[in-house]
Amino acid sequence: MDDYLNTRLQRDSDGTPLRIFLVEDSEDVRELIVESLAEIAGVRLVGYAETEMEALRHLQQNSYDVLILDIQLKQGNGMSLLQALARSNTRRQSEVKVVFSNHVSPTYRRVGAQCGVQHFFDKSSELPLLCDLLRDLAGQKMDAPRSASNNNSPQGSAQAGGH
Repeated sequence: MDDYLNTRLQRDSDGTPLRIFLVEDSEDVRELIVESLAEIAGVRLVGYAETEMEALRHLQQNSYDVLILDIQLKQGNGMSLLQALARSNTRRQSEVKVVFSNHVSPTYRRVGAQCGVQHFFDKSSELPLLCDLLRDLAGQKMDAPRSASNNNSPQGSAQAGGH
């Protein structure tokens, strides 16, 4: 699967690709997300993890633009991972955190927001909305160098269009 991830998601673009890290323990769901990402220009999957500890190790040593994570994992859970990342104090404010899970209760949404989650999508029905968000974020990132030099086009909020 690593070869598949590397070859399908590396895109050539004028701008820096949107770097995505995925925390998902289901191989089927992970492959579905990877296939969906392959259809979005300007994104690159920089890695994935199946467990909380594996994700924490990777995320503390590498940077990303968007973290997509499930709540229930083979070992640990996404909310504990977010809390550990917040405590480690090594993350940048510009990193977008997205929960993509079957667990979408108001309680999870509230706790997620407290942990810095900007977007919360239901795995059973909202994959197209997740893809729309990533497409928008990739477009914003690719436009950022031009916008910075022009300084006359406002940047959209990463929270726009999310849940």
